[in-house]
Amino acid sequence: MTRPVIGVLHPGGLGAAVGAALRTAGHEVLWCPEGRSEVTARRADAAGLTPVDSLGELTRRCQVILSVCPPHAAAEVGAALDGFTGVYVEANAVAPHTVQDIARVRQADGATVVDGAVLGPPPGAPDELRRYRVLLSGEAAEEVAVLFRAAGFGTVVLPGPVGAASALKMAWASWLKGSAALLLSARALARAHGVEGALLEAWERDMPELAARGAEVDHLVKTKGWRWPGEMEELADAADAADLPGEPVYRGAAAVFRDALDNGAGPGPGSRTGP
Repeated sequence: MTRPVIGVLHPGGLGAAVGAALRTAGHEVLWCPEGRSEVTARRADAAGLTPVDSLGELTRRCQVILSVCPPHAAAEVGAALDGFTGVYVEANAVAPHTVQDIARVRQADGATVVDGAVLGPPPGAPDELRRYRVLLSGEAAEEVAVLFRAAGFGTVVLPGPVGAASALKMAWASWLKGSAALLLSARALARAHGVEGALLEAWERDMPELAARGAEVDHLVKTKGWRWPGEMEELADAADAADLPGEPVYRGAAAVFRDALDNGAGPGPGSRTGP
């Protein structure tokens, strides 16, 4: 694949960072401002992404389209590209069966679908890209991996079909986000009984690493926790599909995050597919 034109749907923090890295590697990277917020437009502009007038134009001009959006919007976004016959990289934190459903829709139009997932937070600068891993699976995974490697990302091609990369992302997130939900639950329980201050003091004294993790979780929930309930619901669906007992645990984690957000932990999305 020689210098394909790449489209990004829709450039949130991670999508804009990935798009900027691909642009730096020499690709023209497009995005569609239609229906997006001013915050997204400023972010895309700062990343050097080129705006187009419509999704139809994006579909016509791009050979590769990368979907990076909140989990709850992945299926809607994946269904919105009528007639796209290039390579569609579904890079959202969704369950394997979700990405497989999206793949069937896109393949019906003649597209090739690659399952993708990113481990790690959005990169802050090009020299930090080595800290992140892009997971890929599916028929054209190696082809897409070449693009990401050239842009500075560590890239892992998994031997399985579409769904394998998402399965690994779900397993990764089950601990990372699940442990965050447990910390929030512990503090909520202590708060309800009037002993949250004492709990935090005990953590500082006996488990300082837990106190540090708690502060990190507070920050993450405030900045991007609005995405997490949808991701936990996807995790619950993945566990249920595999007949595993973790399904209620992940639904509970989704409820914990919703409660934290309802109580003012952080801002919500600017639209159904994010700001």
